[in-house]
Amino acid sequence: MEAGNLLRLNQPPQRLVHSRRFSHRRTVTLTVNASQGEIRYRGMKPRREWIADWVSNNDDLVRSMPIYVGGLSLLAVLFNRTVSGIAPVADASSSQSRADLLTLGLAVTNILNGLVWLSIRPKSISVVNPNGVECQRIASHLPDFVISELLWAWNSLSDVTCCRSLVIVYDGKCILQTGFAAASLSNGSDAVAVDSNKLIEGSLYQGVLKSASQSYLANLSLYPGKSELPFLPSNTQAVILQPLGDKGIAIIGGDTIRGFTSSDQAWITLIGEKLDATLTKVI
Repeated sequence: MEAGNLLRLNQPPQRLVHSRRFSHRRTVTLTVNASQGEIRYRGMKPRREWIADWVSNNDDLVRSMPIYVGGLSLLAVLFNRTVSGIAPVADASSSQSRADLLTLGLAVTNILNGLVWLSIRPKSISVVNPNGVECQRIASHLPDFVISELLWAWNSLSDVTCCRSLVIVYDGKCILQTGFAAASLSNGSDAVAVDSNKLIEGSLYQGVLKSASQSYLANLSLYPGKSELPFLPSNTQAVILQPLGDKGIAIIGGDTIRGFTSSDQAWITLIGEKLDATLTKVI
């Protein structure tokens, strides 16, 4: 195969510690422990938004609140008009009547707004199980330290983000295909191999290299370029295309729509720069 022979590595990668500071001043540290085969992610815990969490956990109540507020406002206006001794017929010359009419209009608007909120609900986003088979293909001509670097990147991404597939094409060859991949039509237990030549000729690859910047397809099903990635599981939800210098690209598939956060994207950019620096030494 173009990707090389299938390698099964039992030894964990060497201890690598990478600490980089993102533009928003958050330090993330990744540690790979060779002796225990553990990968630990250490970073600042995100600040918890109490109001946002409460709204998310009480969605139905929040959507119904305009109806309650509007209904109570109507009752309050009617009660005030009853006990204040004002004539029940609206009188345009009365300031109280004009204020009541304005209040009634606002109350009805609140009720209608609540009905709209209840009728329109965003589509729920959930994690999906990739439709495919697991594989790990690594080019056999790579040195051990490069293989360790590639596996470190895969283990880090799959542990910390929603990444479930990783493909790296460098210098016109697929040097890594790991995680979930689409199942072959001829043999359902085999993964679809990456056709590097066809991928390089596609608009996605050319666009990423031309812009020299990361491309985030937050909802892959909406992009016609999905057909250029037949090696990914059919239900891949999101994809990040990360250029590796001007000689390659890393394709990262996720299991959740808009599952990669801005911090994930910044971190993936740094990983791409490090992989490019390592691969440039040997390829």
